[in-house]
Formats: sequence, C-alpha cells, structure tokens
Amino acid sequence: MKQGWEVKKISQMFNVKSSHRVHQSDWQSIGIPFYRAREVVKLARDGIVENELFISQELYDKFTQEKGAPKAGDIIVSAVGTLGQCYLVKDSDKFYFKDASVLWFENLGNINSKYAEYAFKSDLIMKQVMNGSMGATVGTLTIGRAKDIEIPVPPLPEQERIVSILDKAFSAIDQAKQNAEKNLKNAKELFDSYLNGIFTNKGEDWEGNILEEVAEENCSLSYGIVQPGEDYPYGLHIVRPTDLTKLYIRLDGLKRIDPKLADGYKRTKLIGDELLLCVRGTTGLVSIATLEIQGGNVTRGIVPIRFNSKLVSQEFGYYLLISNYVQKQIIDKTYGTALMQINIGDLRNVLTTYPSLKKQQTIVRQLDNMRAETKNLEEIYQQKIIELEDLKKSILQKAFNGEL
Repeated sequence: MKQGWEVKKISQMFNVKSSHRVHQSDWQSIGIPFYRAREVVKLARDGIVENELFISQELYDKFTQEKGAPKAGDIIVSAVGTLGQCYLVKDSDKFYFKDASVLWFENLGNINSKYAEYAFKSDLIMKQVMNGSMGATVGTLTIGRAKDIEIPVPPLPEQERIVSILDKAFSAIDQAKQNAEKNLKNAKELFDSYLNGIFTNKGEDWEGNILEEVAEENCSLSYGIVQPGEDYPYGLHIVRPTDLTKLYIRLDGLKRIDPKLADGYKRTKLIGDELLLCVRGTTGLVSIATLEIQGGNVTRGIVPIRFNSKLVSQEFGYYLLISNYVQKQIIDKTYGTALMQINIGDLRNVLTTYPSLKKQQTIVRQLDNMRAETKNLEEIYQQKIIELEDLKKSILQKAFNGEL
C-alpha cells in the first residue's frame, strides 16, 4: 500500500441504507421518477434514463421527510440483477427508488464522491460485490455486504488529483469509443444502403410474384413444431427463433427433442440450405440452415424457405428476404402485443421481385463482396471498442494501486 493510503470499509465513508417500501399500486405514469435496479443500470451506463414509473409528489414528500432522499454527492447502486452498477447523484436529480433493489450510499463527507464512483467501476470493487452473490437464483447486494466492501483510500488532495486524471483519460477514451461506434454504425448502414438500392433501382426486366409462387414445389411455407417439449438427450435437433442470431445455423447449441414429436411435421423437415424466417417474436429475422443440420426441424416460430431454383437462387433469395422490399411488408403484416407474429397466409402473399438468374449471380457476387468488407470493418471497430473498455479497466487498476 502506497504511503499515506489506507484501506477503509464503505461504512466508514457512507451511510448505506434503503428506502421506504413503494407498493406497485403507488406507481404512476407522471410525477416524481421512481428508479428500480434496471433504471440505475441505464443511468450508470448512459447518464440518463427514459423513466416509465413515477410516484406522486405527496408520497415523495412524505417519504423524504421520514427517511430523506439521495442528494448531490451521494451514490445509488443496483443491488439485484446486474449488481454494483453505480450512479453519482447530481444537483438537478430528484427521484425516489425501490427498496432492496437499489442501495443508497449517503456520503458522510470524508471521501470524494467521484473517487468512490470510479472505485465502484473498478474490478477491485466489482469482485467484492460479486463474491457474496454467487449461488443465489438472483444475485443480490445486501446492505450488510455493501458496508463491508473495502476501498483503498488516499488523502483527499490525492483523491482529487486521481479524479482529475481519470476524468481526462475517460473523456478521451469515451470520445474514441463514440467514434468507433459511429464507424461501426456507418459500416452497417453502408451495406444496408447498397442492398436496398439494388431493389429500389431495379430494372424493368425484373419480374414479380408472391412468395408462394416462387417457392419450391415441395416447400409448403409452413411453420414447425408447436410443442417441442423438454430437452431429449441424443434426440432430434430443432431450430428455435432464439437461434436466429447468427447467419449460419449449425448443430452447436441447438435444442434436441424426442424425434416422435416431429412425425407430424415432415413438411418442415430440414435438408440443409433453407432460409429460416422468423414469424413469431422478432419477425423478419433470417438465417441459413447448413447441411450439418439436415434431418432436423424447426419450431412454430420459424418457416423454412426454399426457392424454385428456376426462378430465384437461394443466395439471391436471402438478400431479397433481408431487403427493405420484403422486410417492410413483414412489418406491415405483423400483429400482436405480448408476442408479435405474422399469419402464414399473409406471409405466402408477400410480394417478391427478381431479375434473371444470370443477373442474380452478378448481384449476389457484388453483395457477398460488400458483406465481407463490411464484416471485416465491423470486426475492426468491435475490437477497437473492446480494447478501449479494457484500457479503462487497466487505468482504474493503476489508479487504485496508487500507480497514477
């Protein structure tokens, strides 16, 4: 430990407490913002939150008179879910918070609040936060455990010097991260613009027909197994909507079911190379089935699509399905509240457009090249973002080891 530094418990610097119980019946759509752990996580990440819950001014006044409320220089910390995410309260803040879900660290005046906020973002503190929460169904940070968290604390002038260095370093890193995120967004938008431009500026020689008419004869455009049941060791692989997060669907990570459950769903049995379209949940997602899942099946939320190879190639069909030309139709035909979905009849009547097979080959080649370049750029920018976050952790580690 560096000379002049000492290790202190949170309880020596903060009065850790909770709030009055606010019942769900007290929630309103206007009034004083009411924060749960999820709002604190967003505040910690973004500095702002679009709040959806409020309590009345009268209830706020009653509770704050009895137990007080967080003020500038205090810290609120998420105590359930994503643990240990902290937000430094500002002068302009006026809110109340959920008991047990959020902890209130009332500053006793012997520590720089910004120094404490940076400490909570360090691995040194997060390890202490997480250590006692493992094994529970839902991780929790109790008042008792929070009080025992230890922080290396230098004299106040040194705290202020460290905060000044960290403010400048993090500001530069955040700016670099914003630039990387903007470049990442631009790379994605460039591909989307190129793709949609092809279908917007299609030639007069392009043909059009509904999806049902351009599908392969034995492709029924039907959804899969309604009740796939529990996991079945060494059973039949099945693709669910939650699997459609990758372009290519392989065996890894797929659920297995009792093969007998697929007996009535031979129309959706996979042979490989199908385009798997999500029709329940996040409608419009598209992935490609690889040959290694041949013989598998899909659940009710997915429709396997094989195009008539004399009209539309599978490769062109993929780009057609993810284009705004088709996606806008899917959005317009999607319905529901808790679970969004598209009717199979409506899906079969989605309009498609396509040029000759020769032109399709040229377009696919161009889009494949563009997609490869875009993917390369995305990987570069995503790695840059990871490296910038790692740099923050490295700087914080040095700060609380007394090495700045």
